[in-house]
Parts: sequence; structure tokens; C-alpha cells
Amino acid sequence: MKLSAFFIASMATIGINSAAMAAGDVAAGKAKSAVCATCHGADGIAIMPVYPNLAGQNAEYLESALKAYRDKQRQGGMAAIMQMQATNLSDEDIANLAAYYASLK
Repeated sequence: MKLSAFFIASMATIGINSAAMAAGDVAAGKAKSAVCATCHGADGIAIMPVYPNLAGQNAEYLESALKAYRDKQRQGGMAAIMQMQATNLSDEDIANLAAYYASLK
């Protein structure tokens, strides 16, 4: 019984820590977003229909997409442009950008 309670508490702690580590810094993401605004708009609403809106998008999805562009794993559409933009982004930059755009609802 004690082992089960310990296991549950440990798993809860791991879950909380994982969530905290995955969360980016909204203010840092906003500061980094100037180049994104060229196509995706200053408020995350795209300036042309060919570009996707980023405002309110799921942060985990945005992180995954940016990492795939950066690592040249995502192809098609505007992939070449996005790959160039994402090339110099660190994992922290990506998490921050994702947090910023996810916060715009």
C-alpha cells in the first residue's frame, strides 16, 4: 500500500515537472516574434490567407511544427521559408514562441 502511494506521488511530481519544463516564457516569445509578424501578423492573425494564424494555437503543436521545420523534417507549402526562419531557433526560443502565440486568444 505504501509503495502504491509513493508511486502515485512520484508520477504526479514527474508530470508537474514535465509540464513546467515544457512551458515557455510568453514575454520572451513576444520579444522574439518580430520576424514572425511579417507573415503571421503582429497579433498572430496572418496578413494573407496563405499563411496560418498562430494566435491561440496549441503550444505543443507549435513547438512540434517549429522543431520539424528547423530540423528539415517538415516539407511542402512554405516549408523552405519556415526552415530558413527556424534554423537558428533554440529549443528555448521555440518554447517561448509557442507559449506566446498560444497565449493570444
